[in-house]
Amino acid sequence: MNYPEQKIIQAFQLYTKLARDGAADGQAVQLYKADDDIRALLDAFSREVDCVIILTSEQMFLVPLTKLSPFHVSNDWIKRNYLRSGATNGDIYLLYFVTLILFGSFYDTYQSREQTRTFIRLDEWVHLVQERIDQLKEHDLEEIKQFEEEFSYNWSLIIEKWDAMDDIKETAKKQSGNTISRLSFIDTARRFLIDQGLLVDIGNDEITLTEKAKTIIQRFFMEVEFNKGIFEFIYGFERKEEDAVH
Repeated sequence: MNYPEQKIIQAFQLYTKLARDGAADGQAVQLYKADDDIRALLDAFSREVDCVIILTSEQMFLVPLTKLSPFHVSNDWIKRNYLRSGATNGDIYLLYFVTLILFGSFYDTYQSREQTRTFIRLDEWVHLVQERIDQLKEHDLEEIKQFEEEFSYNWSLIIEKWDAMDDIKETAKKQSGNTISRLSFIDTARRFLIDQGLLVDIGNDEITLTEKAKTIIQRFFMEVEFNKGIFEFIYGFERKEEDAVH
């Protein structure tokens, strides 16, 4: 399809802003919604870099869909900027896992597309992760290996990493420099998600989701096509027990 030169320039200017800042304002949202040519061009530009455009009522975001995207945040970058010296892929797996648990906690696990709570405390986040870790341990080793192949998640390494941490507070004198507490790791995840524009710190160790996070969660995390049934697996035992009761 042939587009007017002015539309191509407009769309490219908007794409450049998204590529530079990762977001654009409400005026861009209205233009994207109202102009078919601009929308088609922006979507085409985004596909070329393995990204997708997502909208809230006031902002537009450029979100990478695959690791091939130049805008994808690499594991090595996360290790360098957020995790302690000597961090491994196991720490990355755990970071993703605690993020999934956090998102699930706002949406009544994986079952609801509507947000069911407004905020969560960091210590409660730790408790929810522990619940899911305990549930994973109910599977025997062969099941864990099977699920690792099915979901491409190293569940046993996630369990190992979490169990290796202790609950000693950061201010405790007996904590060595090589020890990391679970609350400290959760705080690292909090900082990472805030920097990615997915969480807001509202004080008193409480956090809430941004509109960007809500849009991404509803569009991707709640869709089995994208999450590959991971939420169902993580909360599977709980669901079966509820079905048995009813």
